[in-house]
Amino acid sequence: MNISISAAIVLFAVTWFMVFFVVLPLRLVTQGDAGEVVPGTPKSAPADFNLKRKMKITTFWAIGVFAVIQTIIMSGWITIDDLAALRQMTSGAGN
Repeated sequence: MNISISAAIVLFAVTWFMVFFVVLPLRLVTQGDAGEVVPGTPKSAPADFNLKRKMKITTFWAIGVFAVIQTIIMSGWITIDDLAALRQMTSGAGN
């Protein structure tokens, strides 16, 4: 099965953002935890947030997750027909 470049780019972008939202709260130190709350900000605001580092970690893990998903798609282990059958099984359960 061939996949277009644009489909691969979209898949990577979706994967990257999903991983990013998982990585964001990891090892988060809030201003309340650090004991130095900047006036006008909530205690839950990040104390020392390094977006570049989070983006690097996200990219590293997203490449791995993307490779696994891409392999599954390209190998045909899971197809659109499999997803349609799964949808029919779950939609019949509610009736």
